[in-house]
Amino acid sequence: MERNRKDREGGVLGSLAELFDLPADIVAGLPRLEMVGGRQLYLEHHTGLLAYSDKQIDANTAAGVLRVRGDRLTLLAMTAEELRIGGRIDAVEWVGAENG
Repeated sequence: MERNRKDREGGVLGSLAELFDLPADIVAGLPRLEMVGGRQLYLEHHTGLLAYSDKQIDANTAAGVLRVRGDRLTLLAMTAEELRIGGRIDAVEWVGAENG
């Protein structure tokens, strides 16, 4: 009975996360955001940039598009899966994502 409940709640990814003592969101490849005040944003697990200007940056993720709006926005660092945005960050929002 306990196993059936686990399968419904987390499935295979949840079981793997539990087995290796990893957070389930990391195993599933979900994006992870970290903000430092309103001056810097760190994003893990993006799949590319869709728009880039000093006022708005749109990053594609498995959970939808993450839109960062502000002033003097710049890419401080970018790798295949991680990016760091600097500048004055006024808003961070999910665009076209079904958060459920």
